[in-house]
Amino acid sequence: MALMDFIKKQFIDIIQWTEDSDGTLAWRFPMRDMEIQNGGQLVVRESQMAVFVNEGKVADVFGPGTHKLTTQTLPVLTYLKNWDKLFESPFKSDVYFFSTRQQIDQKWGTPQPITIRDKDFGAVRLRAFGNYAFRIEDPKLFHTEISGTREVYTVADVEGQLRGLVLQNISTAIAASGIPFLDLASNQIEFAKALSTQLAPEMAKLGLKIEGMTVQSVSLPEELQKILDQKIGMGMVGNDMGKFMQYQTAQAIPKFAEGGGGGGSGIAGDAMGLGAGVALGQVLAQNLQAGLQGNNQAAVQAAASAAAAQAAATLKPDDILATLEKLGDLKAKGILSEEEFAAKKAELLKKLV
Repeated sequence: MALMDFIKKQFIDIIQWTEDSDGTLAWRFPMRDMEIQNGGQLVVRESQMAVFVNEGKVADVFGPGTHKLTTQTLPVLTYLKNWDKLFESPFKSDVYFFSTRQQIDQKWGTPQPITIRDKDFGAVRLRAFGNYAFRIEDPKLFHTEISGTREVYTVADVEGQLRGLVLQNISTAIAASGIPFLDLASNQIEFAKALSTQLAPEMAKLGLKIEGMTVQSVSLPEELQKILDQKIGMGMVGNDMGKFMQYQTAQAIPKFAEGGGGGGSGIAGDAMGLGAGVALGQVLAQNLQAGLQGNNQAAVQAAASAAAAQAAATLKPDDILATLEKLGDLKAKGILSEEEFAAKKAELLKKLV
């Protein structure tokens, strides 16, 4: 009876895998009740590797090429070795194919802002996204750690784990790169390299190799985006303190104008409302150090008064006319009332006399 069972068995002559779609990482050859013919062939293509598993343990790994299977190369694969046991072999082998080509355009991103540490700003939050590519480098490790005995294992089955690894290593990668937070957006290539370097050993633990990483966007929080905008503006004036104060004053003029040039700003606010930002910036640059060191409100007020006085004294006819035009624009936009505009206009025209 055992001999008849042996004769009825189907023997496999060729073991191979032709991928019929993208995204498959591991595929188990359908053995069923069939056994591998002694002298059969294993065909492994350039983008593949094959693993033989016997009694739950990896017996051998085959790279690309055509391999002849015999009882000498893999004696546990067939019944033909076991004549003394009436062809009843205690061995059961499975064959798994693994795709080793690159799995490209894998997306990653931060579903919620993540907190990182920065040497300039302390704890900050950011959003980022991009893509990456990977491949199976160690099929034996991938089989024992990830895919196991499943008939098919796909990219979709592992992408959640890989995306989590990316997010988990972003903070460490930024710290290791040494790139200041405000420069991340303009150094995306360096950021991607640092992230790829950080991920490499984590992927290797799964039998995978990262082949490429891109950072397509880094979104800054609104408050830090404003700081970045200021930094870009300051790039035009360099490190000159006087020019810095002029720049800051110019940024503040619309805010003071919205309040009518008065309110809590006092004389300094009136001066800025009159468009004397340049002179004010120069005087504030000269007096800022003394005012801050003494932390004296009177000293600060005195500096502001001096700024206003010098601003009024240094106004030229062209400056006054330019200021009148700006005030006219503010009135047209409804920021200044007719009465406020008339008062400012009269004050400026007196200086032309």
